[in-house]
Order: sequence, then structure tokens, then C-alpha cells
Amino acid sequence: MVTTGLVAIDSTILATAVPTIVGELGGFAQFPLLFSIYLLAQAVSVPVYAKLSDTLGRKPIILVGIGLFLLGSVLCGLAWSMPALIVFRAVQGLGAGAVQPMAVTIAGDIYSVVERAKVQGYIASVWAVSAVVGPTLGGVFSEFLSWRAIFFVNVPLCLLAAVMIVRRLHESVRPQRHRIDFVGAALLTVGMSALILGLLEGGQAWEWASWPGIGSFALAAVALTAFAVVQTRAAEPILPPAVLRRRLILTTTLTSLGVGAMMMGLTSYVPAYLEGALDVSPLVSGLALATLTLGWPTAATVSGRFYGRFGFRFTIMLGTVVALAGAVLLAATAQHPSIAVVAVGCFVIGFGFGLVAAPGLISAQSSVPWNERGVVTGTNLFARSIGSAVGVAVFGAVANGIIGASSGGTTGDPDAAAVIAASAAVFLAIAITGVLLVVAGALVPRVSVRDVSPEVPDPDGPARAA
Repeated sequence: MVTTGLVAIDSTILATAVPTIVGELGGFAQFPLLFSIYLLAQAVSVPVYAKLSDTLGRKPIILVGIGLFLLGSVLCGLAWSMPALIVFRAVQGLGAGAVQPMAVTIAGDIYSVVERAKVQGYIASVWAVSAVVGPTLGGVFSEFLSWRAIFFVNVPLCLLAAVMIVRRLHESVRPQRHRIDFVGAALLTVGMSALILGLLEGGQAWEWASWPGIGSFALAAVALTAFAVVQTRAAEPILPPAVLRRRLILTTTLTSLGVGAMMMGLTSYVPAYLEGALDVSPLVSGLALATLTLGWPTAATVSGRFYGRFGFRFTIMLGTVVALAGAVLLAATAQHPSIAVVAVGCFVIGFGFGLVAAPGLISAQSSVPWNERGVVTGTNLFARSIGSAVGVAVFGAVANGIIGASSGGTTGDPDAAAVIAASAAVFLAIAITGVLLVVAGALVPRVSVRDVSPEVPDPDGPARAA
């Protein structure tokens, strides 16, 4: 729960401070990179950490992640420019790539599928607390102290998490020889980086039809195609094709992809929308956004009752429909900014996510043995991270294009009308993503708790908590 808190607070505390950071460091058009570079680093490292955890154990991997997250946080707090802050956010992302999936995987190791629903409620409560504490701290630090304190607050949390993991988590893992797929990891990093760069800078730093624009997408296509080929031939691929050939894992991975895209689109643009359109304070915009991560754990806590009685598919389908309803509400009312409407829409979307994400991950985890659980968990969270990174980039391209068109080709210091127009387009894109999420949910096979692995973990097995 403490390690989850690192990622949970970081995901909510930064958004409300973006206008303040941009005001000091400049680079409004670059601010989506603060999110996408973090998510990209997290996404490409998750499969590597997941594979290592299935051979070396969860404990050393999560400790490495906490250390990187700590280093990145300190560097971000000392950043002197927007490019430097972006680079240091990548270091944070490399740490988060180990922290979040390992925390969830450890829970899967220790508890049975029946117990896991209650445990997910405990973990979800961390997101609930962070949903209030994160944006509030972000707003308070921005208004009364310094945005740099946003990153330094991670230092004591990292130290506490590391001490608790060292003292309380005990593993007995048989040493195994392993071959890490470094070629695949490099190709994935290059391909996704080129894709994100092309989406963010297209129409801004260069024309879409220019050589840089075409070249970035061409490089992405070549690298990702090569990555797919390497995964079929590698001795230990970081993203095993055999895993995605299982319908349950494939479809829950697709829903995770959609959740990631919608979530980060909202997290990135709701504060900018409210602050730019209504001139509210970062604290107020943060509280409106907090309802997103309040709705999520609220639903996740009760999702166990739903999938225990009606099955995983019904629960996931219900969640996708609820999330779509919230997205449609935001898109329909975007031209008439209202703090209350935004807060309600975010809560509804978050509630839907809680019914999608937790059941999807639990069903996938429970369908495989211990030595595959790390990879399956990593694949699910990898998809969410990739969805988040690509989503922020796509929504950023949409917003920057509209702001640039309305202000003579520049994206610096847009007026209220431009912010409203750009946000309306982003909310519409999020609603369209919600439709695709519903389609992915409909493809999930009918699976009940009885259909997945019902084993109770052996207390003397690979992992246990003191």
C-alpha cells in the first residue's frame, strides 16, 4: 500500500501545478511531455521488470524501482528548465515501471483469488486518499510554497516503503538462468519514443507532411514491427506472444489500454481546462479532478461482489458503459465550463474504471501460475501505460493544433476561448475512446471466479508477508 502510494500521489499531485511550472520554466506546448515521457519510461520498462521478477523474485525489483523513483524525484525538485524537468521525469518513470506492477503482483502472490477482491479494496483506498491529498498538496504547494515541494514530498515515502519491504516481505525463489531480451526492449523504446514524438510535435515543431513528421512515424513503424518479430524468436521475450494469444488476457489488456488513454487525458487536461476557462485556482481544479480517483477506488472496493456473483465479463462491461456515460457528459458540456459538472463527470468515469481495471487484472492474474504472474501483470499494466502515453500525445496534438489555429500558430499563453475549444476537442476524443473501450469490454470471454485458478497460496511458497 505504501509503494502504491508513491505512484498514486505522483499521478495526481503534478497536474494541478502545471500552470505554475509553465509560468516559471516556460514551454506550454511541451508540458504534455511531463506526463508522456514519464509514462513512456514506465511503459517500456514494465515488461523488463516483469520478466526479471519471474526469475529473480519481486523483492529486489521493487527495491530497485523505489530507488530510481527516489532519485528521479530529487532531480525533478532541482530542475532548472523544462527540458531538464522532462528528462528527470523519465527517471521517475523508470522507477514507477517497477513499483506499480510489483506491488500488484506481490498482492497476487500472497492472496487467493477470493481474498484478492478485499485486498484490492485496501490498495484502492490508497488511490482514494491520494485523490484528495495529491491535488490538494499540488494546489497548496503551487500557491503558497513552491511547485518543487511536489517532488520532494516523495522522499520520505520512498524511504518508508523501502524499509517496510525489506523488513516484511520474504521470498524463497529458486535461482534460474535467464536471458533478458535487451534487443526487444531497445526496439520497443525506440518505436514508442518515435511514435510519441511524432504525435506531440506534428503540426507544431514541424508540418505533418514534412520529412521529420513522416520520418518519426516511419521509424516507429519499423522499430515496432521489428520488435514484434524479435518477440517471436527471443528465448525469453519481454512481451511473450503466447500470453496474448489467450483471449482472456488479450481482451483485458485491451481494456487496460483504453483505461490508460482516457485516464491520462483527463488528468492532463481537466486542470488546464478549468484554470484557463474559469480562472480558478490550482487547488480548486485539483479538487474537481480528485473525483476521478475517488470514483475509481469506490468501485474497485465493491467490484469483488460483482464479479463474484455475476462474473468478470458482466462487471467489466458495466464499467465500460459507466465510463462512457461520464465521458459523454464532459464532451456535451465542454463549451459551458462548470466545476460541478466536471467533478461529476470525472467521478462517473472513475467509478467505471474501478469496475473495469480491478476485475480485468484479477481475472488475468488468476488464470496463470506464479512463474507467469509477473509477465501477465506487467503486460496488463504495460498496456495501461502505453495507452496513457499515446493518449496524452494524441490529445496533446489535438489541443495544440486547435490552440495554434486560434492564436495564429502559437501555443503560448492561450486565451479562455482557445482553452475551451481545445478542451472540448480533447473531451470528444476521450468519449470516442470510451466507445472503443465498450467494444473491448464486450469481447471479454464469460469467466467466473470458479473458472480461474482458485488456489490458496502456500505460506511457505515463493512469497509471503511477515
